[in-house]
Amino acid sequence: MAKLTKVRCKNCNRTFYRPTGRFNEAIKSGWNQYCSRKCELKHKTKRQFFKCENCGKKFERTLKSISPHNYCSQSCAAIINNKNRERDAETIKCKNCEKIFKRWIVGNKKYCSRACRTEAERYRPEELIDIIQKSFKKLKRVPARREILNGVNEACRKSFGSWNKAVLAAGFTPNRSHDNRMYKRIISKAKDGHLCDSVSEVLIDDWLYKNNILHEKDAHYPDTNHKADWTIISNGNKIFIEYFGLANDSPRYDRCIKEKEVLCEKQNIPLIAIYPKDLYPKIYSDINLKNKFKDYLTI
Repeated sequence: MAKLTKVRCKNCNRTFYRPTGRFNEAIKSGWNQYCSRKCELKHKTKRQFFKCENCGKKFERTLKSISPHNYCSQSCAAIINNKNRERDAETIKCKNCEKIFKRWIVGNKKYCSRACRTEAERYRPEELIDIIQKSFKKLKRVPARREILNGVNEACRKSFGSWNKAVLAAGFTPNRSHDNRMYKRIISKAKDGHLCDSVSEVLIDDWLYKNNILHEKDAHYPDTNHKADWTIISNGNKIFIEYFGLANDSPRYDRCIKEKEVLCEKQNIPLIAIYPKDLYPKIYSDINLKNKFKDYLTI
């Protein structure tokens, strides 16, 4: 039978018996000893009584939770905080509906509600049409929806139903029909005269032309009917370049990507794959394309 030792509880000061081995282990390690789990938890969780600054109710709080102002509930805290905010508030007029409301000095509120803010700051349909027309004059072509930032694409979707419908409203022909995106294409011409299937391909072809990179359009893969968007020659080796503009957009298109990757791997042909994220926003396209070609060309 194990030898027992008389011990005094660190929390309630009650005496109890414990196996001598456990008692000696606790003394050696400097551990406190308790008569029950309840006493152990109560002793380890130090608490202090406070008086609510709003309703006067007494409540307990752990020492770690003490703050400069203590309240018994979130409701009491909100009552006091709102009183303080009312004192620091200023009366202004809503910029949209001209309703008088109170604004806290710490904030930057110009409207009385979220609905007023949305109505005041959204693009009007005529503004969206003007943006598309100005972009057309600047680019000398119909802009792609990813080229115009600041929420214009989303605003077009809300006002017209889609980006292509906004382009039609501006008096232009969309680059590609969304409903027939795998089949219907609008042929565009690059600066070097190459015919491309989309505006995005024009951007890539023009970049190759600008950097004096000789390139061939629509070259066949070996022993197959597949065609590469471009091929270039580097150190005597042929390199295929593909723009996968509809990746993750169609199972059929994704299968075609996989087939081309397998063909290039079998034939030991380097493949440079370009995706929409490499072209848009357009301000980063030059850097992204240089990174794609840095292992093959000196630009």
